[in-house]
Amino acid sequence: MSRRLLKFLLPVVVGVLALLLWYYLHFAIVADNRFLLPRPDEILAAFTEHRTELLQAAANTAKGALWGFGLAVAVSFALALGLSLSPLVRVSFYPYLMILQMTPVIVFAPILVLWVGAGLKSVVVITFLICFFPLVVNTTQGLISTDRTLLELFRLYRASRWRELRLLRVPSALPYFFAGLRIAATLAPIGALVGDYTAGNSGNDGGGLGFLTLIYSSQAKYSALFATAAITCALGFIFVAGVVSLSWLALHRWHDSYERSDL
Repeated sequence: MSRRLLKFLLPVVVGVLALLLWYYLHFAIVADNRFLLPRPDEILAAFTEHRTELLQAAANTAKGALWGFGLAVAVSFALALGLSLSPLVRVSFYPYLMILQMTPVIVFAPILVLWVGAGLKSVVVITFLICFFPLVVNTTQGLISTDRTLLELFRLYRASRWRELRLLRVPSALPYFFAGLRIAATLAPIGALVGDYTAGNSGNDGGGLGFLTLIYSSQAKYSALFATAAITCALGFIFVAGVVSLSWLALHRWHDSYERSDL
């Protein structure tokens, strides 16, 4: 069996086994409680039944996730550049960034509603806050972890600070940046879902998947609730797939992480 075929078949086998286990667990539960774990076909039927509202909500959640994610990438990269260029600035601000990172963002949701209003703006801000910290921390670490030998070589040739940053520090930091980007891409749909759950609204069809979660939960539509979760997972997959593709384009020609695996 070829390696390429094996790499394709192994995930398929694991997926089939997971589905069989799901059905087994469903029927192993006492009949009166089986609604708590709907079968995959019931979830698919619920998606078909509520397809229009689920897709509209998914589009709204994706919009909030994309805006918050993009804003976090731009702001975190600019801030990381500033932190990397000055040890004094880094020592002054970095501890506070770590403190803010450990602060539960959901605590700010009621305040954000008062500041910017319920709806898309609050969802974008919450997504931004969730995505921002892994990006700025990873990018800063990458920018300050440049090979000292190469730094000394640049300074030996009296390269300007700008050339050092553009030609050495930023390329060397790309693996760290994409690692943070992958984490943020995973968190972006979750952040938008949490934002919509806590600070969203349904005005002008603006409700997202978080808002639908509240509705389906209150109506005990558990199959539809699982369908909502599946769509959120799909959004996360799309975000991460986009980041992985960008990472491959930027790094596969020279970085060790893209060496051929054993399979």
